[in-house]
Amino acid sequence: MTDAMTDATFDITDPDWVFRVDCPSRPILDQIADKWSVMAMAVLEEPRRFNEIKRRMEGITQRVLTQTLRKLERNGMIERRVLPTSPVGVEYSLTPLGRSLQEPFGVLYRWTVEHAGEIRQRQKDYDARTAP
Repeated sequence: MTDAMTDATFDITDPDWVFRVDCPSRPILDQIADKWSVMAMAVLEEPRRFNEIKRRMEGITQRVLTQTLRKLERNGMIERRVLPTSPVGVEYSLTPLGRSLQEPFGVLYRWTVEHAGEIRQRQKDYDARTAP
């Protein structure tokens, strides 16, 4: 985090303060709102082990999943628990803070599914209009 972000003062009565480059919400939004984070949090409706998460999230690499889970853990959205098994296992679960995002992420996901066909059609129309 830069000094500008930690030292910045914001006038919350100014409706444009959230659009400032040094608004502290920007890096948080970037970290929790990417597609893999949203999908990982959806998969974690119940606690799961790493490989189970990876199997459910088709197309994600082990490296990207590891990075995603670390970001979510760092931001307090999920917790990582070492299981006393042999070999040692690790389980991930949502924290109360992470659970508080289930409803808004669910709304966004449902909207995406409901409008996917229309969006694909508009993309095709745009591409046809702008093709050389």
